[in-house]
Amino acid sequence: MLVSLSWLKEFVDIDEDAKTIAEGLTMSGSKVEGIKSYGEEISNVVVGQIVSLEKHPNADKLWVGIVDIGSEKLQIVTGAENIKAGDYIPVALHGATLPGGVKIKRSKLRGVESQGMMCSAEELGLDESLLPEYQRNGIFILPPLPLGMDINEALQLKDDVLEFEITPNRPDCLSVVGIARETAATFRKSFRMPEIRVTEVEESNPARVTIEAPDLCYRYVARVVKNVKIGPSPIWMQVRLLKAGIRPINNVVDVTNYVMLELGQPLHAFDLDKVKNKHIIVRRARDGEKLVTLDGKERILDSSMLVIADEEKAIGLAGVMGGENTEITDSTVNILIESANFKGSNIRHTSKKLGLRSEASARFEKGLDPEITVLACERAAQLMEKYCGGEVLKGIVDEYPKPMERTVLTVRPDRINKFLGTNLATSEMIEILRSLEFEVVEKGEELEIKVPHFRKDVTMEADIAEEIARLYGYNNIEDSLMKNAQTTLGSLTKEQQLEEKAREVLLACGLNEIVTMSFMGERDLDRINVPKDSVLRKAVKIINPLGEEQSLMRTTLLPFMLNVAYTNYSRKVGEFRAFEISKVFLPKELPLKELPEEVKTISLGMYGKEVDFYTIKGVIEELLEVMGIVDVEYVRAEEPSYHPGRSAKILFGEEVLGVFGEVHPDVLENYDLPVRVYAGELNLDKIIKFANVDKKYNPLPKYPAVERDIAVVVDEDLFVAEVEKVIKETGRGFVEKTALFDVYKGPNIPEGKKSVAFSIWYRSYEKTLTDEEVNEVHARIVKALEEKLGAKLR
Repeated sequence: MLVSLSWLKEFVDIDEDAKTIAEGLTMSGSKVEGIKSYGEEISNVVVGQIVSLEKHPNADKLWVGIVDIGSEKLQIVTGAENIKAGDYIPVALHGATLPGGVKIKRSKLRGVESQGMMCSAEELGLDESLLPEYQRNGIFILPPLPLGMDINEALQLKDDVLEFEITPNRPDCLSVVGIARETAATFRKSFRMPEIRVTEVEESNPARVTIEAPDLCYRYVARVVKNVKIGPSPIWMQVRLLKAGIRPINNVVDVTNYVMLELGQPLHAFDLDKVKNKHIIVRRARDGEKLVTLDGKERILDSSMLVIADEEKAIGLAGVMGGENTEITDSTVNILIESANFKGSNIRHTSKKLGLRSEASARFEKGLDPEITVLACERAAQLMEKYCGGEVLKGIVDEYPKPMERTVLTVRPDRINKFLGTNLATSEMIEILRSLEFEVVEKGEELEIKVPHFRKDVTMEADIAEEIARLYGYNNIEDSLMKNAQTTLGSLTKEQQLEEKAREVLLACGLNEIVTMSFMGERDLDRINVPKDSVLRKAVKIINPLGEEQSLMRTTLLPFMLNVAYTNYSRKVGEFRAFEISKVFLPKELPLKELPEEVKTISLGMYGKEVDFYTIKGVIEELLEVMGIVDVEYVRAEEPSYHPGRSAKILFGEEVLGVFGEVHPDVLENYDLPVRVYAGELNLDKIIKFANVDKKYNPLPKYPAVERDIAVVVDEDLFVAEVEKVIKETGRGFVEKTALFDVYKGPNIPEGKKSVAFSIWYRSYEKTLTDEEVNEVHARIVKALEEKLGAKLR
C-alpha cells in the first residue's frame, strides 16, 4: 500500500517528517517498507505553453519550439513526437535540476540554440508506464495551468510516499483514511474523516437492486449521476493516483479509484444506459456463462462465481472486474455507482480460478467493512458532481439483507496489566482505545468495549491487550520474567543433535549447504531417467499447484541438486561441492488415505578438477565414521540416474543407507552439464537410527603388531571389498586392520586377472604374537582366499 504523506495530512494534523512517521507507525504495528520522495531534487522547472513548433533545419528528427513561460518566450529544441502548438508542458530552465542530479543548461543542438528542456513524466520522477498512451515516450502534456508556475506547486509534486506492508487481518489499513487513523492514534493527534456533502437534484434515482445471493453479497449500494462529461480528471488527482501506482484513465474511473484509495472501499461505475431496465441483479453465474471483462478477455464462468447482472446478461464479475458491455466510454452520459460488500473467500476463489487479480479483488478477499459502502458511494457522487459535471439524482439504493452487528467485549484492566507486564492506569487504556474509535464504557472494575465495524480482527480480550500494547509502545514495556509458570531449559532431541552433527561433518568436508523447494514436476523425474513404473513416480499431487513444474511433492532430491550444479556451472563456478538435508515424501498408497512418509534425506553433489568417485566416497565414509556406523558394505549400483560402472549402494547389514556415484551421461546432457558430476542420496533417518556416537575408552595396546603384506591374483571383475572381507573373517581375533596398497594389471598377470595387494596388521591384546602364530593365521587366510575366491598367491 502506497500512501502519499500530503494526502495523509489532510486527515491528521502532524508536523513530523516522513522518517519519523515511518518509524512511529512501524513500532505501532503498521510496517513501513520504504519511503520514496518526489520533487525534492527538482528546481527551476515551470509550466510553459508551446507557441509554435517547426522542423529543425539541420536534423530530420528534431523540432524547434517556441515556448511561452509567462515572463518570456524560450527557444527549445526537442525530439519528442507527441506534442503540438498550444500544449502545456513542464519546462526545465537554464540551471534547473532534475531527479538523479541532472543539470540543465543552455546548449546548441545541430547549430540551433536550445534555452531549456521540455520534460517527460519520467524526468520528473513519475512512472511513465502508468500514463495514457499519448503521454508516454514523449513530453508530459499538462492541462491548462498558469504559465511560469513552479512545477512542484502546479502538480502538487513535492511529496513523500510511504510504502506499507499491510497484514491480511487489517484490510482497514488498505486506505489513506485507515493509515491516517493509525497515525493519529500513534502520535496522539486528532483524526478527521473527509467532509462529504452531496447536492441532489429533484429527479429520483431510477435504479433497482435485487440481491439473489445474500450469502455472497452482504450489501449493495447504488447512486445515479446523470449528464456527466467524460474527460481527464484534475491533474492533482492524476498525480496522486500515479504516486499510488494507479493508472489515470478518465475523470469517472479516476474518481472510483481515488475513493478506493482514500476510504478503502472498491467502487465500480456502470454506464447506466447499457443496463437493461436499470435493474441490477446480484446472482450466481450460470455454468458456462460468458463475460468479456474490461481487459478485453472472454471469461467462462461457473455457478461458484458471483456476477453483477441486469435482466438480460452479466455485466460485471463481482468484486473483481467490470464487464466490457457496460464500460464507461467517451459517449457515456449517465452513470450508476456501485459500492458493495462481498464475501471475501468467494472473491478470492473467483479471482484465483480465473487467474484475474485486481486492486478491488485484493481488498475484497481480505474481508471489508460493509458499513463504509454508503460513505464511499456518497464520496464518489460528491467528486463526480464536482469534477465530472454530473447531477446526482435524489435517493440512494441500499440493499442490506442482514446488517452486521458490532462485537462487544468485556475486559478487566488488571488482567490486561498482568498479561502485558505493565502498570497502566485504566484511564490510559481507555484513551488508547478511544483513539482507535473503540467505544468504551467503564463499569466498575471492568470495561465494556464496542469494537468498530472496520476492526473484524478484534474478537477477544487478548486482541484488546494487543491494541493497548502496540500503542503504548512495545519498547516501553519493561523486561520481566514469567510469573506463576514452570520454566524449563530447552534442548535438542537426540535426532536433532545427530542431524546437526551430520551437517557439521559435511561442512567440515568442504561442502556448502543449499536449500531447495519441496515441489517437483514429472519433468524432473524424466530428466534423471526415472522409469515409468518406479515408486518415485508415485508422488503426492498438489491440489492447487503454482504450475505444472511444481505439481508434486518431491520423492527424490537429485533433480534439485543437479539444478543447483547447473546454475553454478553456468555462472563459471569451477569447483562445486554442496549438500542439502531435507525431506522426501513417499505415500504408502495412492489415492492418499493417510499422510505420506516423510523421509529425512541427505543429498550430495560435486564437480571439479580434483573431484572423482573416491572424493564423494571419502565424504560419505567420514560421515558414517563420525556417526559410529562401521562395517558398511559398498556394492555396485544399477540405478538409472547414475553411471552403471561408477556408482554404489551403501549397505549396513540388510539395510540400504543410500546410493552415490557419477551421474549418468544422459542425465548430465538433460541438464546441459558438460562436466562429470558426482552425486548421492543418503537416508538420514536410517543413519540416525543406526548411529552410535557413544565414545568408549580403549587402552593403548601393550603388545606390538606384526605387519605382513599379501598379494593375490584374482578375477578382474572381483570386487576388492570381497578380498578384504575374507581376510577379516578368517583372521578374526588376530587381524587388527588391513590396507589396500596396490591393484595391478599388466605384464606377468594373466588376461582377465588382476593383482591385489594388502598390508595386514596382526595383534593380540593378551600377549606378543610369535612368528609361528602369525604364519599359521596368514596361511589360513591364503587358503581361504584360494577356496572362496579362486585367488592365487602371487
